[in-house]
Formats: sequence, structure tokens, C-alpha cells
Amino acid sequence: MAPPNDSGILLRPEGADCILVLAHGAGAGMRHPFLEGMAEAIAAQGIATFRYEFPYRTRGEKRPDPPAVLTLAVAAAIQAARTAAPDLPLLAGGKSLGGRMTSTCVAERQLPDVRGLVFLGFPLHPPGQPSARRAAHLAQVGVPMLFLQGTRDEFARLDLLEQVCGGLGDRASLHLVEEADHGFRRPKRLGTEEEVRRELAQVIARWARRVAREGALAQ
Repeated sequence: MAPPNDSGILLRPEGADCILVLAHGAGAGMRHPFLEGMAEAIAAQGIATFRYEFPYRTRGEKRPDPPAVLTLAVAAAIQAARTAAPDLPLLAGGKSLGGRMTSTCVAERQLPDVRGLVFLGFPLHPPGQPSARRAAHLAQVGVPMLFLQGTRDEFARLDLLEQVCGGLGDRASLHLVEEADHGFRRPKRLGTEEEVRRELAQVIARWARRVAREGALAQ
């Protein structure tokens, strides 16, 4: 693993065949236990990750920057990951806000290096305010998208999310984690947090390799 620095943390296991750029959620940075645990679980599946910090977190603030600032940070992180691992097919995404800002960046900029997007809990709407407006920009995303969502996620009413994915057609894949909330926490009787992360990482790895392979064939 490369040492952490201002630009991010690269975790590249031996024999990695893809790299996933991961942004953090609104209330946590790149060293949050969930995101760190996900990076390690994904590495165990042979996929490299590049985690980075949004500017407001670097400044030690809690309030997210405006979307224009966040999407600039996404674009810079994707470029940093491409520089760090120029030989690996590149995917991007993140937890909650980080995933949504990544897809917004791709929709606005049509970044050619990004072969697919991974959402760890897409924040479709604020709790108690069901709407699909936050997903409108996804129509402008031309690459495959993987939605990983808990069935008890208060930020995404399941019927609305299924409608969004259905509208995206073959570009969208949806994997549900039974009884998990927005942080992918679920009753202990259903398994440990480590087991949930392992399940998510396995789904990501299978999907990432398929997307990378199909992207290479299309070039």
C-alpha cells in the first residue's frame, strides 16, 4: 500500500486487475472505518482502490463544499488514480454523497477513463422526503452503474430506487443487502459488519471485472 498523502490512499494488492476510486460520505472522511474496511475487503478480491478526501474534510470542516467544488475534487482524484495506476482499468464511485458527486462529475464531464460507477448507498432523497430528483443526472451517464443498497436505507425508498434502475436499463445493476440501513448496518443475527463488507466486495469484484472486460472489448 502506498503511504497516505494529501491526494489520497492507494491500496493495490498484488495482481490487481482494476482500480476503484472511492469517495467518502458527507459525514466521514477517507479513513472512516467503513470505507477503510471496504477498501481492504475489495483488495482481498484483487481490486485496487484509491481513497481521497473532499476539500471540506481536509480543512477539518463538517459542512460539505458546494457541488461544483466537490465535482472538481472527484475529477482531480480520478486523474490522480490514473497517474498512480496507469495500467489498470478504472472505475469510480463512493459512499452516499461521494457516489452521487462522482456520478454528477461523470455526467457533466463525460470522463473517458471511467468505465463504470459503484454506489455504496446512493442517497436518492433525504430521510422522510421521498423523491427521485437526485437521480435525474444519471440519464446522462453513459457507463454501467452498480447500486449497492440496504433494504432499510432511509435515504432511498426501495420502490423509487427500483424505478430509477429500471429507467436506466442495462446500464444499472442493483444488489440489495437485506435489512441493512444507509451505513450497511443490520441486525447482528444476520451477520457481522465484516461479513457485509465481504459480500459487497465480492459483488463489486464480479461486476468490475465484467465491466472492465466489456470495456476493453469495445475499445
